[in-house]
Amino acid sequence: MRDRNIIGNRIKYFRRLRNLTQEELAAKLNVMGLNIDRPMVSRIESRSREITDIEILAFSKVLNISVDELFK
Repeated sequence: MRDRNIIGNRIKYFRRLRNLTQEELAAKLNVMGLNIDRPMVSRIESRSREITDIEILAFSKVLNISVDELFK
């Protein structure tokens, strides 16, 4: 299977750094108005699901990092 995004591994890194489970991260994203569940977080982290610009912004806010940090 080909990669569908280039930042999934960075999302996973920062999620773990913040001691968040995929379920907790999904819940925080839902509070921000995104309809993302734990399996979606898993697919994003494994780079098997595309991620939108709005989702990228939400992940950066929830993880308290800049968008640039996701692309390093």
